[in-house]
Amino acid sequence: MSITRHDIRESEFIFIFEKSFRDESPAELIEISKDNEAVTVNEEVIETVEGVFEHLEELDAVISQFSTKRSIDRIPKLNLAALRLAIYEIKNLSDRIPIKVSINEAVGLVNKYAQESDVTFVNGILGAYSRSLESTKA
Repeated sequence: MSITRHDIRESEFIFIFEKSFRDESPAELIEISKDNEAVTVNEEVIETVEGVFEHLEELDAVISQFSTKRSIDRIPKLNLAALRLAIYEIKNLSDRIPIKVSINEAVGLVNKYAQESDVTFVNGILGAYSRSLESTKA
């Protein structure tokens, strides 16, 4: 069975979410999970998960900027994982992954794992961030 980009993204999301509860480094979490068939572990997953945590302050600053009603410590960890992943992709991988795909995938992950109000929240943050990028290009 081939691994899809969606499978890779979902594994990245799971690792980012899990890291919010554990003290291990991203590399240690990935190493622990190599025998777990429920997640995909490959170079792309490792690169993205490590990249998210290398740029965590920058990503959280973007989230804080666009989350006008909730401080970052009040955002559910599932939502935060999806937001961090999507914003990392938009900032660092938009040459390979279209911005709309990053947003749609993040919203889909939240839809799968969280509640409808969380979907609206994540979509709103990412939509506002995306529009801000478009206005700076114009």
